[in-house]
Formats: sequence, structure tokens, C-alpha cells
Amino acid sequence: MSDWDLDLRDAEAKMDEAFAAAGDVVLGVLDGTTDPEEWVRSVDYGNTLVLSIEGDLNELAAPFARDVKDMDGELMHFRGFLVVTPPGVSIDTDRLSDSDDDEAEGNEAEGGESEAHGGNDADREVAGSDAPADER
Repeated sequence: MSDWDLDLRDAEAKMDEAFAAAGDVVLGVLDGTTDPEEWVRSVDYGNTLVLSIEGDLNELAAPFARDVKDMDGELMHFRGFLVVTPPGVSIDTDRLSDSDDDEAEGNEAEGGESEAHGGNDADREVAGSDAPADER
């Protein structure tokens, strides 16, 4: 049984480091300079991302949006930011005005990109995801 060469102190230190930021809200800039895997890892650790979008959202989010959706996370474009939540954390849009929701539904029916106008610009779809980001 002494054939195992495990250093549990080192393993514990690495686990502490990996999960130290779990459940935090991480502010960042989505401009293509951060490795998409870093965003996925952060969400996988339980963090919520609030990313300021600098460029084309679909192009910038495409490399990681599918991975986030596959792990049951959510993505939503809101007022120039991309909000990305981990599994089990829903994005509650109930406090957005009803008139904005009605207009967004009208855009969906016309086949256009679903976007609520007026008081907010919460997009229902984000690059790389099949289902609307706020669908529960």
C-alpha cells in the first residue's frame, strides 16, 4: 500500500487556489484578448461574469458560448454587457419593463434578432447558443 506517492498538501493547495473565487461576480472586458477557456473555467468554478463588450458580440462570445450553454449556464446581453452565469444561477429579467418584453416578442415574430428596446437592450440570444439565454 505504500506504492502510492501522493502529496496531499500540494493537492489541497491547488484545490484551494482553483475554488478560491467560486461564487464571485467577475468583472471583465470581452474584447478577444482573454482566452475563451479562461471564461469557461471561471463559470465552471461557479462565478458569474459581467463582461463589457468591445467589438462584435457574436464574434467575441462564439468561442465559449456553446460550452457555457452545454454546462447549463446562461448568457444574456444587457446594456453593453454580456452576463454569463454558472449552472443553477438564473438570470431574472422580471424587473425589466413589460413594454420592452412585448416589443422583443414582436421582433422574434418578424424573424429579426430578439432585442428589447427602450429602457434596456437585453438580447434573448447570444452567439453559439441554440436556445434563448433567458429561457428557463
